[in-house]
Amino acid sequence: MWTGLNAATRRDSRYAVRRHYQVRPWSEYMEVHWGDRAQAYVTPVGAEEVCVVTVSSERGAKTPACETEFPRLVRRLGMAELTGHERGAVTMMQKLRHVQRGNVALVGDASGSVDAITGEGLSLGFRQAMALADALEYGELSRYEAAHRRLARRPALMGRLMLVLDGRPRLRERTIRAMAADERVFARLLAVHVGAKSEAHLAATGAMLGWQLVAA
Repeated sequence: MWTGLNAATRRDSRYAVRRHYQVRPWSEYMEVHWGDRAQAYVTPVGAEEVCVVTVSSERGAKTPACETEFPRLVRRLGMAELTGHERGAVTMMQKLRHVQRGNVALVGDASGSVDAITGEGLSLGFRQAMALADALEYGELSRYEAAHRRLARRPALMGRLMLVLDGRPRLRERTIRAMAADERVFARLLAVHVGAKSEAHLAATGAMLGWQLVAA
């Protein structure tokens, strides 16, 4: 990039495929299914349609890793027809060294990104745009750099924590069991993830989760 802002300090990629199926949603909630090599995200998008996204670190896991990874999901979908075209994309955890230089500033995925597992993409981009507007109002574009770093820290941390479970089925199973045994653990982690609690809150929650893992 001619601005020199494309130097990354960290870059991890995964591959995502999105499909829409013509089938009545079986739940009003979004579901996350974990497999050994992938995750599947199921979202009701209409009275007779669901969206299924599979995400994997393996480029070849685009064909419903479903049959082997998510047999219960496959049974739910049955013989449902695809609506529209299958779409694919790369989801990336990327941190840039700088997001501002001179009179140029980067916003959204151009300024670094978090994995889709966080669900933070658009929200993070909007908050960055607001921070950039504040910096422009002050006439100090350099203020945006610090604000951007602060905004990205929490979703990047939570993304890395969640991806620790990717490819570690035993740890993932024990972690989910531990959160089911004490619903406060999940509630506290979720509060940190959405910004309702500070990152300092994470240490105490980690201790609670660790105790549950030992006891599981």
